[in-house]
Amino acid sequence: MIYVTGDLHGDMNRLRMIEKTLAEGDYLIVCGDFGFIYYDNEDEERTLDEIKSRGYTVCFIDGNHENFAKLNQYPREMWHGGRIHRIRKNVVHLMRGQVYEIGGSTFYTMGGAYSIDRAIRVKDVSYWEEELPSNADYRESGQNLRAAGMQVDYVLTHTAPQSVIRELGMKCRTGYAPDAHDAELTGHLEWIAIDVQYRQWFFGHWHEDAEILGKFRAVYFDVICIGK
Repeated sequence: MIYVTGDLHGDMNRLRMIEKTLAEGDYLIVCGDFGFIYYDNEDEERTLDEIKSRGYTVCFIDGNHENFAKLNQYPREMWHGGRIHRIRKNVVHLMRGQVYEIGGSTFYTMGGAYSIDRAIRVKDVSYWEEELPSNADYRESGQNLRAAGMQVDYVLTHTAPQSVIRELGMKCRTGYAPDAHDAELTGHLEWIAIDVQYRQWFFGHWHEDAEILGKFRAVYFDVICIGK
């Protein structure tokens, strides 16, 4: 089975709770801020090795709270039709602008978001410029979507299209609104929302569990089964 959840932020206790629902061969997809590759220390390595001993596979897109210097050191390979970073045998980073086929369904992925609290963070220590996609990421995204006929089953992102962020802010009464710093990213996602055919779109980042505009689902604590 394939499950989707939101930002884990390196919380192994939460992952242990989630894995009670997982069986051998299942996939757990995390919509960014995986967080187990952040401090680049021995504790994280031991935690990743603990996950390695499990029978399920953890797939994650990157959020804005990842150590991109460390993440980009992992080997790259093709996996289920798209590019990944191989973290462990059963832990993979789903790279930006890719289309994967998993369990008979197709998944488009785009990580990244802007850290609005950069003022209290330190560059290359607690935030990295790579948290936002590059022009090459956007080009590859468009190429892969066109190669897929502008149609996938699921879209997996960290942040959301501009219109969805506004709707989320109204639905949750939090005042969420698009930020000018990642307007290029949320604008790219807006293009996808309009021009690509998909069954459902899952995103994290906003620490909310909510259905938005029918096809969109913000995920945080929820663990959603989306198919075999």
